[in-house]
Amino acid sequence: MADQPSNETPALDEDLKDLAARAISQPLVTHIYTADPSAHVFEGKLYVYCSHDIEGGVAFNDDGAHFCMEDYHVLSMDSPDGPATDCGLALHVSEVPWAERQMWAPDAACRDGRYYLYFPAKTAEGLFRIGVAVGEHPAGPFTPQPRPIDGTYSIDPSVFADDDGEHYLLFGGIWGGQLQKYRDNAYDAGNEEPRDGEPALGPRIARLRADMLELDEPTREVQILDEQGRPLRADDHNRRYFEGPWLHKYEGRYYLSYSTGNTHLLCYAVGDNPYGPFTYQGQVLRPVVGWTTHHSICEYEGRWYLFYHDSLLSGGVTHLRSVKMVELQHDAEGRIVPINPYGV
Repeated sequence: MADQPSNETPALDEDLKDLAARAISQPLVTHIYTADPSAHVFEGKLYVYCSHDIEGGVAFNDDGAHFCMEDYHVLSMDSPDGPATDCGLALHVSEVPWAERQMWAPDAACRDGRYYLYFPAKTAEGLFRIGVAVGEHPAGPFTPQPRPIDGTYSIDPSVFADDDGEHYLLFGGIWGGQLQKYRDNAYDAGNEEPRDGEPALGPRIARLRADMLELDEPTREVQILDEQGRPLRADDHNRRYFEGPWLHKYEGRYYLSYSTGNTHLLCYAVGDNPYGPFTYQGQVLRPVVGWTTHHSICEYEGRWYLFYHDSLLSGGVTHLRSVKMVELQHDAEGRIVPINPYGV
């Protein structure tokens, strides 16, 4: 299986050539394909926790079976303006006793000098669960726990560290991420995505225990509301939640950003505590080349950065992506200034 970019630049059609010429940022690394960046500042450096895209030879489908990732890499940067270094393999699916395949988007956290890598993977039964692995250094290596975290399911874990030292785990993605199969934390294969006009599903959130290995409470759904205080509808595809939750805090308020999936937008909503509810505010990032969009937002020395991916390096192959970053601005009212990844 090909799991890294060719030494030759892929042949791009004219539209992709134009987008490549106008791209506002370049891949952080080009020797492998990377995606789903979760960025944090640990020990004074930027660390970016990435999926590692490979060509698995699986046909495209709406459940994402062609995303065949098997391991994770961590990138480090001494500063946002410096080069990114691939710190190497951090964790492989073969090391995880309960996982069989599809190591999708990860995240990481630090508490009391130890580092925790959170990740989704499919079990032998074909259900996504979320696991955690522990390391002594931001780049690993990480040793996985023998079982997934009780009470977790679906995909796209992210961990938010609040100012009071509490840590919260968010997760969830519909369609291939299987979130639509759950109600009140219970799985039923007969469950489906809500119908048009019904409230959309939101991500799940729960506080982590002090050991960072288990939930301290059952997860609850995060509500995302429109400007009239009504839940966003399932058919509001330009604004409703699809996958990839991320929390950051700016001037005392909590910002929940996420992907809309099939409309290929990153959007955000604002609330007064990590549990929400959150009120929709607008877009963070316009569509990128490739079907998926996934991100993180990180502050470094008083400036904010958006980490994202696209598929330009692979010539537009949706499941062969490359991590990028760009500075992110909040305006005077605290709103995020929307970013076009290919210029104005």
